[in-house]
Amino acid sequence: MKRFFHSEAGAVVLWVFASLLLAAVISPWVYQGGKALAAAAASQDLGAFLEWLGAACGRSKFGRFFSRSLSFSALFLLPLLFRRIRRMKKEDVALIPGQTGMDWKCKLAQLATGCLIAGGVLWALVMILHATGAYVVHPHPPKLGKFLAAVLVPAAAASIVEETLFRGVLLGLWLKSARPLSACVASSLLFAFLHFLDPPSGFAITNPGAPTAGFQLLGCILFHFTDPRFFVTDFATLFALGMVLAWVRVRTGALWFSIGLHAGVVLAFKSSNLLFADVATHALRPWGVGENVRSGLLPMLALGLTALICHFVLQGFDRWRVASHVVQPFRVSSLRKEDTLKG
Repeated sequence: MKRFFHSEAGAVVLWVFASLLLAAVISPWVYQGGKALAAAAASQDLGAFLEWLGAACGRSKFGRFFSRSLSFSALFLLPLLFRRIRRMKKEDVALIPGQTGMDWKCKLAQLATGCLIAGGVLWALVMILHATGAYVVHPHPPKLGKFLAAVLVPAAAASIVEETLFRGVLLGLWLKSARPLSACVASSLLFAFLHFLDPPSGFAITNPGAPTAGFQLLGCILFHFTDPRFFVTDFATLFALGMVLAWVRVRTGALWFSIGLHAGVVLAFKSSNLLFADVATHALRPWGVGENVRSGLLPMLALGLTALICHFVLQGFDRWRVASHVVQPFRVSSLRKEDTLKG
């Protein structure tokens, strides 16, 4: 254990927990400041931006302030993480054997193919759920402009930012101190955990301005993980998605295919939420499928099918790269800890 916390992987874990603790400390003060700004914006002329920010703070509950405090804490502590990593004895080498000679056509093809596979499989599941009556067409779908903004922006932002952080930086750090399977499991567990830092529905802080309010919310979030159904229908599905994305990252030696897969998942998830509504009394709820295609055993099966399709598609990309004399095929089985350290 001591050796682990003296590694880059251990430094990342400490950074996550330090960010959570700092967010718990500062979130009540951020909440008070936000509500004060909301009151001032309602009674004074503060300018367009501050009035918009004040209105947003007025609508937000304590959970939103905790989420923003966590983002700030993570960014605030990030330089300390990098500083700790630089001081460690590891060599400055490529973390995953990359396809440095990949041309733009191959990058674009991987990006588009991943998006089509993930989005297509999940949308096929949505159509099946609609046919079985588990989903019905939303009575008030958004207009086209609002629909595109609500779907395309999150898909592009989440896929690029999260793949760079989780599969680029964090998975790369773990690969320097662990074997590929262990590194993929660890990064996927963290990926799933950080996606569920919201309290259970119906939970409310009685006094959000109290100094201990952040710790109350954090305790409720962690207690949420003791629910067995939550683990099977929600957490396990996000963990499976993280494993698929991590495997593709290691398998290809690049982020392009995983970014495409992630974008396809977000596109299908966001668009189906806007166009369909779930039927809470359907027989498939909640184990088969949850309120959306991000939870349930059926979405997990869809992720398994996605991984199977990716396996055969990536074999085709291997043949393409060999035929183009770009790079020799890269196999996960050839990656070992000692190979990674040697570069």
